Amino acid sequence: MPRWLPRAMVLALALYACFQLGNWAFHQLIGLLINILIAFFLALAIEPAVGRMAARGMRRGLATFLVFFGVLIAGVGFVVLLGSMLADQIVTMVEDFPKYIDSVISWINHTFNTELSRVEVQDSLLRSDWLQKYVQNSATGVLDISATVAGGLFKLLTIFLFSFYFAADGPRLRRALCSVLPPAKQTEVLRAWEIAVDKTGGYLYSRGLMALISGVAHYVLLEILGVPYAPALAVWVGLVSQFIPTIGTYLAGALPMLIAFTVNPWYALWVLCFVVFYQQFENYVLQPKLTARTVDIHPAVAFGSVIAGTALMGAVGALIAIPAVATLQAFLGAYVRRYAVTDDPRVHGHRQRDGGRLLRRARAVLAGGREERPSTPPEA
Repeated sequence: MPRWLPRAMVLALALYACFQLGNWAFHQLIGLLINILIAFFLALAIEPAVGRMAARGMRRGLATFLVFFGVLIAGVGFVVLLGSMLADQIVTMVEDFPKYIDSVISWINHTFNTELSRVEVQDSLLRSDWLQKYVQNSATGVLDISATVAGGLFKLLTIFLFSFYFAADGPRLRRALCSVLPPAKQTEVLRAWEIAVDKTGGYLYSRGLMALISGVAHYVLLEILGVPYAPALAVWVGLVSQFIPTIGTYLAGALPMLIAFTVNPWYALWVLCFVVFYQQFENYVLQPKLTARTVDIHPAVAFGSVIAGTALMGAVGALIAIPAVATLQAFLGAYVRRYAVTDDPRVHGHRQRDGGRLLRRARAVLAGGREERPSTPPEA
């Protein structure tokens, strides 16, 4: 046996063990890494506001605290307002529920010539097996829901703590990162950081603009239908549909449908149709154009980045895909060499009208190559 073979085997086993250990640690810490990534982009989003306040002489820690405190106050006030409104509507629905049942039963009796009564329907519903099983499963799932809510609150607290440290200690973090790099690389890192701040701010600006447009559109619909609490519902639809990826649209449309149902069940159907139509308009027309202007990427690239981010990281990937791709595109654009485009009609999409001219020229060149060259006369 060669002397190097045992060492090579030990080295290979050690490398394999390190790989397995790193793979296990990565899968165990994937949740924390995603939370840190979200916190980093959140810190980039509030960096302009914190920077302006710090430029006026305020400490960055206090400025970051004031920004987060303002966001927290606005969020709590919005949740309390919607919670009180939703509680009132649920009480109204519970009180008017027998009327809804009577109207549905009367419609069924009139349409299908049946003789149903509300008492029989209630008795059959309360004595059904599926309702008892549903109640039992709901009772056993209370602990699971509580654990999920507690876990979500812990993740939210983790994200806010990391984002607070990233925003408050931003200059210190940049100095620590640049201290291990040569001067040329330091310039590139600082430039990438600045581009990321600009692109993330532009992305949030586009989201805020789409939330405003969505809120105004839904407010007009709810006012036409006479649905109560139309301003609060419009704000709900605008914010939830834009800042909660993937499921935000469904959460945003469910509450207006519920409130519209208390006024007229057919109004809920109108709201559903409008939500579906507006969502398609937003996905394929409004969102690509706005993100292309504010984040400066092509609409197709924006749409594809959202799909790719969702496939890779789920809801988090859908939320940060556009600013990440915009940052990467802007950073790499400085290192891609570009040339002047020739003045060719085909560049502007104009095809050659004489399509056979090129073919005839190619045939003439080939025929000329096959012809024998004339021999030169011998010298005297």
